Amino acid sequence: MFRFIARRLLETIPVLFIIVTATFFMVRFVPGGPFDSEKATTPEIRANLEAYYGLNLPLHQQYTNYLKAVVLHGDLGRSTKYASRTVNEIIADKLPASLQLGGLSLLIALALGLTAGVIAAVKRNTKIDYFASSFAMVGICVPTFVLGPLLVLVFAIHLGWFSASGWYEWQDRILPSITLGIVYAAGIARLTRGGMLEVLNLDYIRTARAKGASETRIIFKHALRGGLLPVVSYLGPAIAGILTGSFVIETIFQIPGLGREFVNSAFNRDYTLVLGTVILYAVLIIALNLVVDVVQVWLNPKLKFE
Repeated sequence: MFRFIARRLLETIPVLFIIVTATFFMVRFVPGGPFDSEKATTPEIRANLEAYYGLNLPLHQQYTNYLKAVVLHGDLGRSTKYASRTVNEIIADKLPASLQLGGLSLLIALALGLTAGVIAAVKRNTKIDYFASSFAMVGICVPTFVLGPLLVLVFAIHLGWFSASGWYEWQDRILPSITLGIVYAAGIARLTRGGMLEVLNLDYIRTARAKGASETRIIFKHALRGGLLPVVSYLGPAIAGILTGSFVIETIFQIPGLGREFVNSAFNRDYTLVLGTVILYAVLIIALNLVVDVVQVWLNPKLKFE
């Protein structure tokens, strides 16, 4: 297992290098620059700004300087939009709100998705199955920019139970977490139902039933472990996306998170902030996929650490 993890970590080095390199040159080749949206400046002021951020250097030199700063010092550079702040400071400031939103949404998604998926599989072709499958289908088909305003209209405006926007009290976390959680719960429910149906038809489940094992023991002791394999594969990239914020949710509910900051940085041509958030996304996805691989082997002993 240690060799497996060490080898996978070594494999991430070229992957990260390719991601950083591709993103660095892509953002540089996009039309426009970081100072185009500023008020009219004289050529001298613009030259001084470019010199301050090193944008007057040849592109290959900017690239090598950036790589050295990231690798040797973990320095993601200085934001061109927020002149007094570094990218590290902005990520440290915005990430906690996205993590809170993502963590609560993940709990809701797992609770709803796993419960609905298991019940639908056990009660196959019954009204309960149809209801759970319909819930999953609605969650997949209704986008967050529709579901979020609907929840605000009902629970914030008509009933007055929660705030329509903001990120101050604990009640402010509920509506955005439910909105984001339902989207992922729908996918988890469908995968759980499919995985459980496949496992429940296997020979060892029929053998357990023939031996007189209770249905509860069959589901939780024998079937659930194998039935969750598709869900575990789905959760790797899903958790990375859910924890690093959603631009739509953060915009609807005015949450000061990293997802909204990432999209704004792209519009502002804030090169260093775009690169910093892309690196963070890449590291999270790689790390969580590694965790998924380990969990899959634990759930299915037939797989080996190779």
